[in-house]
Amino acid sequence: MSNDILVQFVPFILIFVVFYFLLIRPQQKKQKEHQEKLRNLRRNDTIVTQGGLYGTVHKIIDDNQIEIKIADGVVVKLGRQFVADVVSKTGETASDDKSPTTDGETGESTSDKPKTKRKTAKKS
Repeated sequence: MSNDILVQFVPFILIFVVFYFLLIRPQQKKQKEHQEKLRNLRRNDTIVTQGGLYGTVHKIIDDNQIEIKIADGVVVKLGRQFVADVVSKTGETASDDKSPTTDGETGESTSDKPKTKRKTAKKS
């Protein structure tokens, strides 16, 4: 009788283990990385807020508040917890050169192919 009860709970235990490794653990890891980013905020870091505003850290007031510059002469106080991501750190430059893309048909790198100009029809 007690063996039957144990066998009935095995699938539930297996489901919990799968959920832990596929959902809970990665989310905790992501949350720790985000907290570390927030702790390491410095002046002149470019950030994006949860509301979608991009700005530059102007001043760190305390552990809970920062001031961000969102335009010339516009400085806004923001709760540190409302920073969604750090776009670029101080001293880093954002590179426009992303990883090379590939041609879907041949798998060749499109950055190696010569660029051809598209001809446009002339209106008369």
